[in-house]
Amino acid sequence: MSVASHLGIRLADYDRQIRTLIPNYADLLEAAAATIHPGARTIVDLGVGTGALSARCLDRARRARVVGIDADADILRLAARRLGPRGTLVRGSFLRTPLPRADAVVASFALHHVRTRDAKRRLYSRVRAALRRGGRLVSADCHPARDAAIADAQRRAWITHLRASHSAARAAAFLRAWAREDVYVPLDDEVALLKSCGFRVEIVWRKDAFAVMCATPVTRSARRTGGARRQSRREN
Repeated sequence: MSVASHLGIRLADYDRQIRTLIPNYADLLEAAAATIHPGARTIVDLGVGTGALSARCLDRARRARVVGIDADADILRLAARRLGPRGTLVRGSFLRTPLPRADAVVASFALHHVRTRDAKRRLYSRVRAALRRGGRLVSADCHPARDAAIADAQRRAWITHLRASHSAARAAAFLRAWAREDVYVPLDDEVALLKSCGFRVEIVWRKDAFAVMCATPVTRSARRTGGARRQSRREN
């Protein structure tokens, strides 16, 4: 399914409509891009879409180039116009496409399409292997609370945002349609999954159900030291 069909909007309206669908969309992307080191040279964007996050990353890292991966040929054409010669665009699934060596791997509203924890664990392991020393994985996505009452309040806040631009029926239809394909992992669970794959995780932005995570690989020596400390605490 194309991105436009999944979201229930016209592709030509994507960049305008996405702001009516995702609360604080611009702030979220700016927070994600702010984590990119200015000296980065290669940035891989998983599910690049129209290139909105990539373009912000390139504004921050002036010498960088983006490798953008997306399965939707139509949306890649929009990304190509936005990124110009600084973008190399690859059509395919980021779950299977080989990842080049990179200073940063980024994703915005893409990883919730990974339907199982095992598939996401494999992806995170591949990302970790692709990152150069000092590199980072940055993901902006929907990660509701595990607590049901808090998650319900977050959902109501999302509906309120949708209702500002869409009818009640259309807002409800959006959420039903997305629920059939999207998997919104609670934030605590996503952090735990990243840590199990050898990352240290910082939450750099959070508003209601939406968050930006910055994950950096933990070196083998640091993992050994951490394990030794835990063993020492158990023995004492």
